[in-house]
Amino acid sequence: MLAGPYGGGGGEIRVRFGRRWGRVDRVMSDFVPGIELSRAFYTEVVAPLVPGVAHSAALIGPGSEVLAFDTARSADHDWGPRVLVFVAAEAVAEVGAKVEAGLPERFHGYPTVFTYHGRVRPGVTVTDLDGWLAGRLGFDPRAGVSLLDWLSVPWQRLAEVTCGQVFHDGLPGAGLEAVRGSLRWYPEDVWRYVLACQWRRIAQEEPFPGRCGEVGDELGSAVVGARLAREVMRLALLLRRRYPPYAKWLGSALARMPGSAELGESLGAAMAARSWRGRQEGLSAAYGRVAALQNRVALAERLDERVRGFHDRPFEVIGGDRFAQALLAAVTDPVIRELPVVGCVDQLADSTDLLMVPGRARAVTAAALGLGA
Repeated sequence: MLAGPYGGGGGEIRVRFGRRWGRVDRVMSDFVPGIELSRAFYTEVVAPLVPGVAHSAALIGPGSEVLAFDTARSADHDWGPRVLVFVAAEAVAEVGAKVEAGLPERFHGYPTVFTYHGRVRPGVTVTDLDGWLAGRLGFDPRAGVSLLDWLSVPWQRLAEVTCGQVFHDGLPGAGLEAVRGSLRWYPEDVWRYVLACQWRRIAQEEPFPGRCGEVGDELGSAVVGARLAREVMRLALLLRRRYPPYAKWLGSALARMPGSAELGESLGAAMAARSWRGRQEGLSAAYGRVAALQNRVALAERLDERVRGFHDRPFEVIGGDRFAQALLAAVTDPVIRELPVVGCVDQLADSTDLLMVPGRARAVTAAALGLGA
């Protein structure tokens, strides 16, 4: 039985298990968001297994439930009651063995040992914070966050560390919440630089949907239009101090952002358009909305939010470089002012196999920006 927030009023959750091609199928009458399930799992099961042990416990890191994007579909794989327990490095083996031995087979109808990212393991991971941070970020923020640190960690990873929920923060010294607080958002000059590079990405392609369409290449126009829509979505999230998630959740993140409905409608119209002129109309409306948002954020000189012609050609552009230059002009850090306008690792590369390996992401960023690794 699940009561209150877990079962939506105390109804019983019935679970059917049936193996088909090695996959466990579930049929559930209700869905329990993973963050709620895991909070209850820690309180009712995990915490009683570690009495007197200095630890922090949380649901952070990979997983749709960490960003609160999980649905009933998420429960068909890599999903269940999960908790990360951080202890001193010398205590990991002992505490891990004790916790694993004490876990029940199921919690609220869900198995506590399940396949997660291709590995069968308990829903509780006991580890040390130093090692976990190094593995996720490539550095330990408790020693300070350098410019290269900020620019080489993907947005998805920053979101995974700063979102989710901490259930208990009992590590001595600077604990888990202090780490999360130090990464909550960019310092202002780093923020200006990343925004400038995002505007630059728009500037590089904004006349192309019209140019492709003018020569009869509506497919090419649609492809470039979709790329520009993605860049506008990311820009809007960055302007609202939100790390853009990876592609699967980008639209969901924008939809949850307060005041995003009209921007979403403009981008939706651009994506649904069957001609380059309709596509241009939707994108132009979207450009105006993010330009207005930048003016409200007031990180740089206020600029005209209206689109304009691209030279003497019949294409509308916002002039993304205007906004990039205004942001860079407001940067006071001399090191950041001298960086090439290419951006953070997400603005440099799209490869998941690069972005998700901290050493690779750091090396690429350092090389592109001329920063020492």
